[in-house]
Amino acid sequence: MFPKTQLACAIALATSVLTFPQAFAAEEAETKAKDKLEVIEVTATRRVQNINDVPVSIAAISEERFANLMAGGGDILTLALQVPGLYAESSNGRVAPRFYIRGLGNTDFDLAASQPVSVIMDDVVMENVILKSFPLFDVQQVEVLRGPQGTLFGRNTTAGIVKFDTVKPTQDLDGYLKLGAGSYGSQIIEGAVGGGLTDAVSVRLSVKDDRRDDWVSNGYTGEENVMGGHVDTAVRAQIQADITDSWDVGFSYQQRELDGTSTLFRANVLTAGSNKLNENYKRDEVYYDAPMPNYQKYDSQGYTLRSNLDLDIATLSYIGSLQKAEGGGYGDIDGGYGASYLPEMGPGFIPFDSQTADGAIVEQMTHELRLASNNVAGYSWQTGVYWFDGELQVETNPFFVDPSTVKHENKTWALFGQGTYDVNDELTLTGGVRYTKDEKSLKILAAPIMGDDVATDDGKVSWEAAANYAMDDNWNLFTRLATGFRAPTIQGRDVAFFGVPSVAKSETVTSFEVGTKGDLLDDTLRLNTAVFAYQVDDMQFTAVGGSDNLVQLLNADKGQAYGVEMDLEWVATENLLFTAGFSYTKTEIQDNNLKVGVCAQCTVTDPLQDGYALVDGNPFPQAPDLTANFTARWSKEVGNGEVYAFTDWSYQGETNLFIYESVEYNTNGQFEGGIRLGYNNFEHDIDFSFYGRNITNEHNIKGGIDFNNNTAFVNEPRIIGLEVTKRFY
Repeated sequence: MFPKTQLACAIALATSVLTFPQAFAAEEAETKAKDKLEVIEVTATRRVQNINDVPVSIAAISEERFANLMAGGGDILTLALQVPGLYAESSNGRVAPRFYIRGLGNTDFDLAASQPVSVIMDDVVMENVILKSFPLFDVQQVEVLRGPQGTLFGRNTTAGIVKFDTVKPTQDLDGYLKLGAGSYGSQIIEGAVGGGLTDAVSVRLSVKDDRRDDWVSNGYTGEENVMGGHVDTAVRAQIQADITDSWDVGFSYQQRELDGTSTLFRANVLTAGSNKLNENYKRDEVYYDAPMPNYQKYDSQGYTLRSNLDLDIATLSYIGSLQKAEGGGYGDIDGGYGASYLPEMGPGFIPFDSQTADGAIVEQMTHELRLASNNVAGYSWQTGVYWFDGELQVETNPFFVDPSTVKHENKTWALFGQGTYDVNDELTLTGGVRYTKDEKSLKILAAPIMGDDVATDDGKVSWEAAANYAMDDNWNLFTRLATGFRAPTIQGRDVAFFGVPSVAKSETVTSFEVGTKGDLLDDTLRLNTAVFAYQVDDMQFTAVGGSDNLVQLLNADKGQAYGVEMDLEWVATENLLFTAGFSYTKTEIQDNNLKVGVCAQCTVTDPLQDGYALVDGNPFPQAPDLTANFTARWSKEVGNGEVYAFTDWSYQGETNLFIYESVEYNTNGQFEGGIRLGYNNFEHDIDFSFYGRNITNEHNIKGGIDFNNNTAFVNEPRIIGLEVTKRFY
C-alpha cells in the first residue's frame, strides 16, 4: 500500500513525536499555573467530545482567535496557514476558494471544479466553490479534520473537512454589535441578537456588511481607484422550536450579496529566470486594455431544515438544505496590454489579448437522515443515508467568439454507518463504512462548435478503523487507517475555446496516521501531534494554461505523501497565552508517462518531450512543504477591565504553483503577521481595539497565469484600523 521509504520516514517521525510526553511529564508535577486551558469540545464524530478523545487529527480555532484573524474584512481565505497542514488560495477574488489539506487539493479555477476538501457550514456540505465562500460571521468554532472523512459527513472527501459552526439560538437574550473602520475606506458592521420568543421557541438574527473602496488604478487608461474594492453583505436568521420534550425542529435562512473586484492578474511581473517580483509590479496599479475593470457580482440564498426526535434508545435526525447562487465576473486574463497587434507595447510582450467573462447559476439540494444511539454504556453507533442533487449552469464568454453555455448535473447517494466500542477504561475502538454512488453529466447548450454530451458514474466503498488508547489521565495515543473516494469529474471549459470536454476517472486514497493528544503541566500545556502517510490512486489533476491555453482533466497513476503535524497551546502565566502549529508534508507525483503543457516565456526545469513537461516526481501543485503559525495573547487587568495585545504570524515554505516545475512559478519563505491592541471593559462589556493585518506589508505571490506571459497575482495589502465591539447578555 505504501512504499518502504515512506513507511520508514513515518515510523521515524512517529518515534520522535511519541517521546514528547515523557519529556514534559517529568516537569508536570512541579508546575502549578495560576490559570488552565479551557476544554475544547468538537463535533468531529457528530457527537460532542473532548478534542483529546477523538481518534482523528483535528484542530480547532476558537471564537476569539477567529475574530482576531478576520479583522479588517478578511474572508474565508484568511484561514490559510492558520492550521498546520491547511492551505487555501483563489484566483476568483472573494468567491471560489480552493482548500488543500496535507497537500491534497485541486488548482482548477473553473466554477464546476470538484474539490478533495469539503467545506461544511452548520452541518451542510457546500459543494460548489461559490457556496464555499459565504461570509463568516457570528461563528462559534472552526474545526479542521485532516485526512479522508468518508463515513459520517455529507459527501465523501479524500483530503479532509473545514467545518464551521455558527452561534445557535438559545432562550437567553444575548448578542453583539461590532463597528470597524480601516485602510482603503474599509468599513465593517457586524452583529447578532437572539433569545427566546416563548418558552419553546428561540430565534437569532446575524448580519454582516463588509465594504472597501476601490484603491487600484489602471495605468493604461489613466483611471484612478477603479478596482480592488468590494461590498459584501450577508444575513442569517435562525429559529429553534421544542415541539415536545423529545422533538425539536430548527430552520435557518441565509442570504448574501457581493459586488466586488475579481482577482487582479499582473502581466510580466516575473522576469524569465526569476521568481521575484520585478519593476513592472505595483501593488496599487495594473495595466489593463480590457473594456471593463475586473469585477464580480454574486447573490446567494440558503434554506436549511433540521429535526431531532429522541426515541429513547436512539435519536433520529434529519438535515435538509437548499442552496442557490447566481452571478458572474470578468477578468483581464493576460494581465496587461501589449499584444503583438496593438500599436503600443506594454510592460512586457504579450503575444495575445485575452479577457473572459463567466456567469453561473448554482443550485444544490441535500438530505441526510441519521439514527444515533443514546447513552449506551461502552458502545455507541450511528447510521444513515445521504442524498445530494446539484446543478450548475456556466456561461463563458472569451469575446473573440460567441459565448458558450454548459450545464453540469450531479446526483449522489450514500449509506453510512459507524460504531465505537470501549474495550476497557483505556482502549476505545472505532470503525465505519460507507457506500457512495455518484453520477455526473455535462450538457452543451451553446458553443462555437457543438459537441456530444458527456456522462459518467461510479460507486465505491470507503471505510475507516481507529483506536484511541489513554496512556494516563492526561495523555492519549491514537491511530487511524482510512480510505476515501472522489468521484469522476467532468471539465467543460474548453468547449468555449473550440475544444471538447475532458473527464477524469475516480481517485481513491488510503491514509494512515498515528498521533498523541494530551494536556500537560497541570492542564496549562496542550500538545497534539500526528504522523501520516497516504497514497492516492488515479489521482485527479487539472492541467491549466500552458502555451495552448487549455484546461484539461487528467489522472496520474499515483500520488504519495507523508508528513508530521503539531498543534500546541500553552498558558505561560495567567496573563500570557501562546499557540503554535507546525506541519511538514512531502508530496510526490508518480507517473512515468504523465506530461502537461508549459508556459512559453518561463524557464521549465522538468524534462521535456515534444514540448510537454514530464512531471513524474514533482510535488503536488500548491502544496507547501512546510507551514508554521504562532499566536500570543497578553493581558493585564486595569480598572474594570483589561488591556491586551494579540499577535499572529504564519509561514509558508517551498510551494510549486503548477504541476510542472519552473524557475518562475514557485515560492518559498513567505510570511504574514497581524496584531491587535485593545481595552476590554468588563463592566460595560465593550471592547476597543486597534488592529493590523499583513502588518509588515508583505508582497507575496499566491498564484499565476501561465499562458504566454509571466503573469502572477499577490496577497492582500496591509490593512490597519479600529474596531469597537459591544456585547450584551
